[in-house]
Amino acid sequence: MDKRKKILLIINPISGNGNKEKLLPLIASTLNPEAWNATVAVTERARHATELAWNAVDQGYEAVVAIGGDGTINEVASALCGTDVAMGIVPCGSGNGLARHLHIPGNPAQALEIINHGIVEKLDYCTVNDQPFFCTCGCGFDAKVSHTFAKDGTRGMVSYMRAAFKEFIRYKSKNYRISIDGQEFSTRAFVVACCNAAQYGNNAFVAPHASMQDGKVDITVIDAVNHLEGLVVGAKLMTKTIEKDRNVSIYRGTKVIIEREGRDIIHIDGDPVVMPARLNIECHPSGIGIIVNTTRNI
Repeated sequence: MDKRKKILLIINPISGNGNKEKLLPLIASTLNPEAWNATVAVTERARHATELAWNAVDQGYEAVVAIGGDGTINEVASALCGTDVAMGIVPCGSGNGLARHLHIPGNPAQALEIINHGIVEKLDYCTVNDQPFFCTCGCGFDAKVSHTFAKDGTRGMVSYMRAAFKEFIRYKSKNYRISIDGQEFSTRAFVVACCNAAQYGNNAFVAPHASMQDGKVDITVIDAVNHLEGLVVGAKLMTKTIEKDRNVSIYRGTKVIIEREGRDIIHIDGDPVVMPARLNIECHPSGIGIIVNTTRNI
């Protein structure tokens, strides 16, 4: 009888730089064959990773590994919430926000070694209008950038910075009414970001003290800013000091309602989605098992 654990590795071939040719031999040489009975699948379309992960749950797999960026991780993790199937991460995306938060190395061989150790922690996830997110979701400037980046057709940091610069020049702040655990306020904001993890990706820390084990969502509100103030906030984003800016407020709660001027774009783990004016955000404590790097805090 085979006592090895069944594991499915899902590869997104177009995430990040799109070059995944070396992954199959790397998986074969690195993943412990005495511990894992491995199957590899490659995604063919949007949401395919979710379908593959659902099937893995039904077929009795113990773990599913997302090999891609935050969008791929979101697709896989969405199928595993509330199950006993653990998720592993091999980051191969443009920003790798969740992997960076969890201190999972960008080197695929090192990430696979973490999976070999197989240490699973139950971590929080969040939902926006019942759609799961695991790193961040947001409305405002960051959502507009994600939309422009997605339309660009090319991936990578250069393309993202081009999209960010394009939107920064022309973006106008908007009005929001926000309720956090019943406490309401109105604001005109450049960004309203809801964070389960600390960063967008590429070490851009939008909620530096966010934890995936506190049962809370961090809400970062960047006030309406002029171009100079926006550049200063951007610099502090990259130096993990955004909370020290006078134009930034960070709140924490379990249930958040954001009411916007109308139906508009938001981003969910970096991917743009059009949603109604009202956004209901909720934290779900210890709702997903993730194979973690035990040498660092989560």
